[in-house]
Amino acid sequence: MKLRNKWFGALLLVALVLSACSDGNTDSGDGNVEETGEAKVTLDVIWFSDGDEGEVFKEITEEYKKEHPNVEFNIIDTPYSDVNDRIRTRVSGGDAPDLARVSNPGMISDALLELDDYFDSKETFLEQLSPSARPWAQVGDKFVAVPTDMTAHGLFYNKAYFEQAGVEVPSSPDDLWDWDEFANAIEKVKENSDARMGLAYDMSPSRYSTLIYQNGGTIFSEDGTQLTINEPEAVGALEYFKELHDREIIPKSIWLGGENPNSMFRSAQAAMHLSGNWNLQNYSENAGFEWGVTYLPEEVRRSSVAGGKQMVAFKDSEHTDEAAEFLQYFISKDVNEKYVKESLFLSPRNDVQDVQYEINSEAMEIFQNELSVTPEATANDWSNFEYMPEVEKQLTENVQKTLNGDMSPQEAMDDIVESTDMGSE
Repeated sequence: MKLRNKWFGALLLVALVLSACSDGNTDSGDGNVEETGEAKVTLDVIWFSDGDEGEVFKEITEEYKKEHPNVEFNIIDTPYSDVNDRIRTRVSGGDAPDLARVSNPGMISDALLELDDYFDSKETFLEQLSPSARPWAQVGDKFVAVPTDMTAHGLFYNKAYFEQAGVEVPSSPDDLWDWDEFANAIEKVKENSDARMGLAYDMSPSRYSTLIYQNGGTIFSEDGTQLTINEPEAVGALEYFKELHDREIIPKSIWLGGENPNSMFRSAQAAMHLSGNWNLQNYSENAGFEWGVTYLPEEVRRSSVAGGKQMVAFKDSEHTDEAAEFLQYFISKDVNEKYVKESLFLSPRNDVQDVQYEINSEAMEIFQNELSVTPEATANDWSNFEYMPEVEKQLTENVQKTLNGDMSPQEAMDDIVESTDMGSE
């Protein structure tokens, strides 16, 4: 018995010594201390992917962990359509995530961490961004989001069909079609090639609005408090869009029948597709013919529409300091360049404009050029989180009614203005 007690006492002493050492060094749970003295934390990240960017993001977090060994990431892959619901559920349940990738910070603005105290200053940060990216960093005057990648609209075309018809596409920004030349060129290709259709035009209010801006119009006033969508420039855009359908340059089966424009182009039915740089990877892998990208037409002015995604942090998360520190890392020049280069995105940073993409570099250069000439008004309109969701829905419906002959272009735009509650008497 004495021997057993002697061994038990020795084992207890060893256990106490190991326990004492452990308390001062490592542990796998939140709230304990690493050798550096920093608390070990796990950042919950709600993430969605359109392409390969999720894999690139994971590589970036692995690099970050080498410099911050106390930080782990729990990346929660979520379908895009469920992102806001998942965020709201966690926030309302007292379990706010630490970070999330979003496309509309205004939809969850009450839950977001204001970032002013974590960056040198809001003004300095915004100056690093292209003008079309700046509105996406703010909701009202609150700095709550970090734009990470941008998209631009552009034109994909089937090279064989244009060669059959003897039509050349613009090869530089100095040689652009105007609207009449654009319509005539596609009509000629449709009539003189094997193409069954002319222009596949995404059924998207954002893509549609490209015409409004090219014609010199806007959706909202500069301060975002009044609708301007029924002014002559925007009405003229709808008149032109209707003309393209009436001349059967754009097939009505997209906007009035729900047919998929990507499939039309990818299956070589349509000669051209107005879409955006997010389709590059899709067509590179799945289109069985030679295609190219060319410049959008210019009417009153050149314009694409700036879109993109943002990263946000949450004010009620357990790790606001660590989340904000990662946001600074993620938007730093070298890291952002890696992210957009390997994901085939455009950068929101002014100093990451000459990215050398490994594939589709010529096409990306054209999309980058489209973004560079896009007025800031497009981002101001589409980041008008308070009113745009309602206007966006009505815009789609009234464009469809116009194409169906149920409304004139002026009636369609007046109806949007009259039925939208902008908060005035």
